[in-house]
This record gives sequence, C-alpha cells and structure tokens, in this order.
Amino acid sequence: MKKILQTLYQGFRRVNGGLIIIIILVFVLGWQLGHRDYQLQVKNYQPKFSVSNQLPSDQNVNIDFSLFWQTWNLLSEKYIDKKALDPQKMYYGAIQGMVAAVGDPYTVFLPPSSQQTSKEQLGGSFEGVGIQLEYDKDNHLVVVAPLKDTPADKAGVKAGDLIVGINGKDTTNLSLPDAVSLIKGPKGTSVTLALLSANDTKPHDITITRDTIVVKSVEYESKTTPTGKNVAYIRVASFGEKTDSEWDSAVSQALANAPQGVVVDLRNNPGGYLDSAVYLASEFLDGGTVVMQEDAQGNRTKMDVIRVGKMLKLPLVVLINKGSASASEIFSGAMQDRQRATLVGDQSFGKGTIQSAEDLPEGTGIHITTAKWLTPDGRWIHHIGLTPDMKVDMGTDPAKDPQLDKALEILDSK
Repeated sequence: MKKILQTLYQGFRRVNGGLIIIIILVFVLGWQLGHRDYQLQVKNYQPKFSVSNQLPSDQNVNIDFSLFWQTWNLLSEKYIDKKALDPQKMYYGAIQGMVAAVGDPYTVFLPPSSQQTSKEQLGGSFEGVGIQLEYDKDNHLVVVAPLKDTPADKAGVKAGDLIVGINGKDTTNLSLPDAVSLIKGPKGTSVTLALLSANDTKPHDITITRDTIVVKSVEYESKTTPTGKNVAYIRVASFGEKTDSEWDSAVSQALANAPQGVVVDLRNNPGGYLDSAVYLASEFLDGGTVVMQEDAQGNRTKMDVIRVGKMLKLPLVVLINKGSASASEIFSGAMQDRQRATLVGDQSFGKGTIQSAEDLPEGTGIHITTAKWLTPDGRWIHHIGLTPDMKVDMGTDPAKDPQLDKALEILDSK
C-alpha cells in the first residue's frame, strides 16, 4: 500500500539514434500524474521530431499546442550555448513547470535524483549536510530543522533560517526537490548557503562540508524529575520507514524501567508518514480519532486509533517548536484536542496538507497534495501551527534546556 506523505517536506524518453525525443503532449497535460485527466487536440502545427507513445487520456480539452513546439524549436535553433540544450532536462523541466503551475510548493514532480533523495531521507540514510527544508507561508525556502550532530548543525544552521542562495543560485521560485538536490552531494564535497537569520538585515554565506547522514528516528533516555520520579524521554526526529519499529523498541526499553511519566520530544521534527503519526499516537489514546482528512469536496474521513497502546495511563508531556511540522503536528494536535498531554515549547510550523507520493517510470516520481488534515476537533492549522499549552522560550544558553526542564516539572506534579 502506498504510504501518504506530509511534507517533511518532493516513462521518460532519451535521445535515440540522433533523434531528439521530445515531450509528448499528453504527458505535459497530466497523463503522468496517473489521473488520465485530459484528451488533447493538437492544432495548426506539425513538429519536426519523432514522437513516441502518444497515449491520450479520456477527457476532452481543446488546446492549440503549437506554442510549445515553436518555443522548443526556437530555443534549440537560436540558443547560444548548444551544450546546455539537454533534451532530457528540458523534458523534465516542462513537466516540473506544469506541476508547479498549480501554485502549491508541496505538489512537485521529482526527476530521478530528487526522487532518490526523497526516498533516502525517509529511509534514514543519505549524503548531504543534514537540513530539513520546507516553504513558509510567503514561499520562502526555510530551514525547518538541522538534524542533530550533522554538518549543518555543527556549522550553526538554525531552525527558521531562510536559504536565499545555494552555491550562488537564487532560491526564488526554486522547487523544494531542486533545492534539496543542490544541497545534497557526495561525502567530502562542500556547498555554500546564503542564509538570512532572524534579525539579520542581509544574508551571510556559510560553507558546509557534506557527510553521510544516518538518522535514527527514535531514541530513548531515562530522565529524573526534580523530586526523583523516573521519566521516559523519547525523542522522535522524523516519521520515516523505520520509525514504527524504532518506537516499539524505545517503548520496550522505557517500560522495563517502570516510568512514572513520559516526555515525547518532537522539536525540530519535520514530519514524514501520516500512518506513522497515527501509529505513535495510538500508544497513548484509548480508541477514538487521531486525525481527519478533508478532500477537495469537503468530505471528511476519520483516522482512528489502530492498536492497543502500552502507555495509555502514563502522564504525558509533548515538546514542540517552530521546527515541528506535518506528522509531528498531527501527533501533537491529537494529544492536545483529546486532552491527553500537555504541549510545551513554541508555536509549531503549521503544515496542514497531505501529499500522496507516486512512483513514475524510470526512477521519477510526483508528490501531489490530495487533502487537508484536521485535528480531532476539526482545526486546520496550516500556516498557523499549534499553540503550546505552556509556552517556554529556549533562551540562548546551549547547555540548558528550559523546555525539557518544564516538562519534567509538570510530570512531577502528576
């Protein structure tokens, strides 16, 4: 079964026999999306290329496609740098432009390199600098979170930093997968980011050496409250392919120590699989709704608890901040609406849409926004975020964690 992404946030032809294989009309208008949305009528123009696999879909849209071919011809004939005219890239670029035309930064076509990056990140291992990216409400490329102990984290990249340039390339109108592809690279190579941090008046450059990033999505540690209570501290870094099994392992370790309370730390967790958020939430909820999906027609579908949890009665505090997005907000929103936990920290990121991830031929893919998600009480927190029950500022001392301290203090009183 295809998993649904949050986001977290990303049959092609080659050159054969010297002939430039061009973008077929039906792909440009959506056949590759798998929805078979358009049947096209090409008028008034006969291209000079060999076109293969023209498979129209079953809806009638009358479009004069001559402009596309004229533009392709003019670019091919007149552009000064012939080496830059890569038909495969032009083909992918046309599809990317079609998908981008809907105006949603989370609905994107992924060429092979971007598709591979997306799968690697959800799988928990990749080569790069360790930055989770999203778009803010103004469509700025923003750092949701640097992953702990990665090159980006060690170089001082912070959640909330805007990335305005990558190796000198302006990020305005750059898609999320393209940005990830530019930042990603082989271990030992470097990338230069132009960052605009909070209160900065102009960007500053930072050069980071890439490394292999191995991300364990769930980690457990035993903590003690001020009065000596034993607390299970479970840090969830993302909701990826291994999160459910890693969570089960962490819970087993925690229960072996007979905890009197639980802290789930979702700070700087950019999200991932919705199904995984429901799985983790089921650890603490005794039945009922975790999240609702709302489609384009306003129809709502409830996603309920899917198993019997092992921590149903333990007092719970959830830590969030501006780097908590998507699936993190689904989990936190369920805990807040169901009055199961106290949310502590800062306002969360605010990503309230669901993306379906579809594999396409030859290693490509597409992420399509298919629904909104709502908390159990029907709240849509897109571009708003979740407001913590207890707001606590982190301060500036990296050796201190006042948000975690507050969580332990709350559990002391339970």
